[in-house]
Amino acid sequence: MDARDALIALNLVPEIGPVRLSKLLDYFGEPQKILGASESALMSVDGVGAKVSAKIHRWDKVVNLDEELRRIDEFSCTILIISDENYPSLLRQIYDPPYVLYVKGQIKATDDFSIAMVGTRQSTLYGRQVAKKLAGQLAASGVAIISGGARGIDSASHEGALNAGGRTIAVLGTGMDIIYPSENVSLFQRISEQGAVITQFPFGRKGSKYTFPIRNRIVAGMTQGTVVVEANRSSGALITANLAGEYGRNVYAVPGRIDSPRSAGCHDLIRDGAQLCESAEDVLSEFTHLKAVNPELVKISMPTLSPVEQSVYEVLSLEEMQQDEIIRLSRLSSPQVSVALLQLEMKKLITQHPGRLFRRFC
Repeated sequence: MDARDALIALNLVPEIGPVRLSKLLDYFGEPQKILGASESALMSVDGVGAKVSAKIHRWDKVVNLDEELRRIDEFSCTILIISDENYPSLLRQIYDPPYVLYVKGQIKATDDFSIAMVGTRQSTLYGRQVAKKLAGQLAASGVAIISGGARGIDSASHEGALNAGGRTIAVLGTGMDIIYPSENVSLFQRISEQGAVITQFPFGRKGSKYTFPIRNRIVAGMTQGTVVVEANRSSGALITANLAGEYGRNVYAVPGRIDSPRSAGCHDLIRDGAQLCESAEDVLSEFTHLKAVNPELVKISMPTLSPVEQSVYEVLSLEEMQQDEIIRLSRLSSPQVSVALLQLEMKKLITQHPGRLFRRFC
């Protein structure tokens, strides 16, 4: 058995996390020696008691390594261990990096030029549109977008990066064979083709209140910084932001409506020192020293607008607005505003909602 297979086996043993495994490796030197050690020798390691020692000593009866290796092959996964050259270098720097990563897709050296984008699952239309726009602009500039593959802001961030032709990585809080949420099957497939889907958890591991925070440390740990788009005060996205701060990485927060609970967590972060993020340039300004990033690529050209269209567009914002209010603020006639609104919709600059309510698309 080589070191890679030994680490996969140890990753399967219950109650052996990265911190405990680090202590075991410091003591025994090689993962193969850990699996072959006696219970008494294992118990000599700080933090490894009788229960865990017994599981490690009888590992071949506790876990099925051959079945795990078969499934790795079946799912066309690769395994990265912490000593591999292409293991994410930023992730290697945190206190408790995973020793084993399951990867479907490809990890590249340029993925070190990355930003985490996270937020609530119960997102608003505003939040999802902002996430798509920011992720698309960042990805187009050479920044990889890392998120957790969840509903809401995570999925919108992945989609924005994919639509821009950039790279994105989804970090799962489950085993590779468990798609959560189930509706993201096709999204995860696209991510694996244009980036990577990764997890530290073995096959069959279901998501829980423990696995998702563990996942969040990878999201924060393998990135230069974390952008929180929408989050209430109990959102798991704040765990990711707090971890990013602990790792010495930048934390950004997108402001929202002051009366929206889904923006309360972001406003708290800004109040506590997170950087205000209103555009991709707010993030890219921190990346000017990275050759992989070209800030000019995020400057999306505006369609040509007539003077009337320009006047109507300038009146509109991300908040819904009634047509009568648009007429009043623009000081244009009703027919002029109606035609301009139609043209702006056709140019995909605004969107209409029931009740003749209009708002900028993003």
